[in-house]
Amino acid sequence: MSRERVWCWWLAAGVLAIIGQYVLPVDGLAASLVYDAIGLVSGLVVLVAVRLHRPARPAMWYWFAAGQLTFVLGDLTYGYYQFALEQSPYPSLADVFYLASYPMLVAGLLLLVRGSRGNLIDAAVVAIGLGLVYWVFVIYPAVVGDADSAVERFTSTAYPAADVLLLALLARLLTGSRIASPSVWMLAAAVTLMFAADTGFALLTDTHPADPAFLLSYVVWAAAALHPSMARAYTAAETPGVGRGRLLLFGACSLLSPALLFVPTVRDDQHDLISVAVADGVLFLLVLARMAGFVKQLDRAALTDDLTGLASRRRVVQALRDASRPQLALLGLNGFKNVNDELGRPVGDRVLSALGARLLSGAPAGAVVARIGGDEFAVLLPHATADEVRTLAMALSSALRHPVTAGGHELYVGVAIGLAGGTGVDAEELLRQAEAAMYAAKHTGDPVRRWTPALDERAGENARLGGEIRMALDSGQFRVVYQPIVELPSGRVAAVEALVRWEHPLRGMVSPADFIPVAERNGLIVELGEWILRMACHRMAGWRATLGPLAPDRVSVNVSARQLARHGFAATVAAVLAETGLPAPCLAVEMTETAVFEGGQAVVTLNELRALGVRIALDDFGTGHSSLNLLQTVPVDILKVDKSFVDNITEAGRSTVIAEALIQVSRGLGLAAVAEGVETAAQAEALQRLGYSLLQGYYFGRPVADPNFALSTAVAEVRR
Repeated sequence: MSRERVWCWWLAAGVLAIIGQYVLPVDGLAASLVYDAIGLVSGLVVLVAVRLHRPARPAMWYWFAAGQLTFVLGDLTYGYYQFALEQSPYPSLADVFYLASYPMLVAGLLLLVRGSRGNLIDAAVVAIGLGLVYWVFVIYPAVVGDADSAVERFTSTAYPAADVLLLALLARLLTGSRIASPSVWMLAAAVTLMFAADTGFALLTDTHPADPAFLLSYVVWAAAALHPSMARAYTAAETPGVGRGRLLLFGACSLLSPALLFVPTVRDDQHDLISVAVADGVLFLLVLARMAGFVKQLDRAALTDDLTGLASRRRVVQALRDASRPQLALLGLNGFKNVNDELGRPVGDRVLSALGARLLSGAPAGAVVARIGGDEFAVLLPHATADEVRTLAMALSSALRHPVTAGGHELYVGVAIGLAGGTGVDAEELLRQAEAAMYAAKHTGDPVRRWTPALDERAGENARLGGEIRMALDSGQFRVVYQPIVELPSGRVAAVEALVRWEHPLRGMVSPADFIPVAERNGLIVELGEWILRMACHRMAGWRATLGPLAPDRVSVNVSARQLARHGFAATVAAVLAETGLPAPCLAVEMTETAVFEGGQAVVTLNELRALGVRIALDDFGTGHSSLNLLQTVPVDILKVDKSFVDNITEAGRSTVIAEALIQVSRGLGLAAVAEGVETAAQAEALQRLGYSLLQGYYFGRPVADPNFALSTAVAEVRR
């Protein structure tokens, strides 16, 4: 028999035993012995269950077992009076055992409800509503009823009073805010059965109908102990808000008091009317307190972020309005969407929580640290200077660079910080300024950027430019030009790089440095990039068909982070290659280090392109802090050494050392190295001496629509 199913078999056996006891002759010795046996075995089963399941809080169950066994002692004592002495005294020693069991059961229930995290007001409403009914119909009649002595009156009152205490604890148990286990629900059922049996015993002249309820209470109590869930009283999840069941329970218990006024015996009794009036007053105060609690809870929820426990955007706005010299730092995470997309939202939530805790620990006393939505955080210094908030922002930027461990992954999440502050500016405007500065920091790659009026002017200009880019795409204003990549010492054009130019009808030639960032932000770079890719592949296929061996080996096309982040980009490239008939090795895609630094879909896309046979070029190599690390994680065929290392290549110094090291790295990894930005013969000669055989720059040719693939005079000059 499975340990997990023992409770079911016990419950079935217990019910059968109760039925068997009930059909035995009433007041017979056999029925009494079976009755006592059921109670005794039930109490012992609780002790066995503690050894079986080893709960975290065994003391609770020991109290329950002690209470049950003490109650059984009362049954045995009562049976001794009835069958050995042929007496039925009341009160007697049996009542001492019965009443002594209640404090033990209460002690166990107190240990149980201590972990239920319910609202005491909710429990009080239920207890007062039901307790009033019990007082009017059970307790008060016992107090004023016929009794031969004070001891008898005390005993008659003690039973229902103990039941009221059990009732209050039951209400506390049922109104808890955590999810109760099946074992807890069975305990609640056992207490309810015991309460019902006591009530029947008090109200009925013939007490035998209450006996099955007492016995079933024994059995259910033991079943609760045998259930495997007894080891954990409550689950960790919180139930959201107040459910319909709890709401109906509160409403019904609140209406019990006025409902009693419709009972004639209550309406005609002055003492009952006083009891109802007192209960009504207490219930009214409790409902007011509960409403105040709800308002406070809602207000706290509005000012607190559920995930991180930090302040909310509303709290920041409130604090900004109260601040005399506010300085605001708005932090936006870079590439956090990839964490959610690739690893799942639970991992993303843990990352946000960890970063929120890191911000909180790094902020000074008095600062308001908030999560204002998504992957954006804010730190408000209510009384500070611009220098102070900048110093803090740099420290926070450094702290957030450290990896976050979540879901078994060590994740690096970049951050851009926008600063704004000063007197005489309303809260929403300060938030807007900080947000504009943050997006400017993301665009420029700066860790921290402060808002200036120029950012708003630039934002307006960018918005206008974005609209014109859309029109330019539709009207064909863009042109593709090609810059040669020359192979030394042969001098042949080994490859070309496709570049885009915008011939604006009014502005004239618009620099890519002006319109490419705008296209990346508004998403038009995806459409523009696909158009460039298609034009370049068509042109390359034409050169191969018309020039034969004189045609370059490949054409390089720049791709943006947005393009690489799209799941279907590799399929788009495959479709263009099929459409143009260009072999995949004749195409190289160039991307910067920042486009793939955060990993995710971008790296997946590169692997898909590599699988097609397309070559991968890493542009501006050596300028990022993660360059060498990227070579381990990203499929790369070509390294394009940044112009900054070429400018001073003719002079002994750091640039020469780095350039030489990069060519060694390329050779060691089997990669092609292209030196960019070559503008003089001396630079070309120095690079050739270092081992570079592929050079690109104005010295060999500017980007033009129709490049000349013949040997240039520049190459001849280098040969000499």
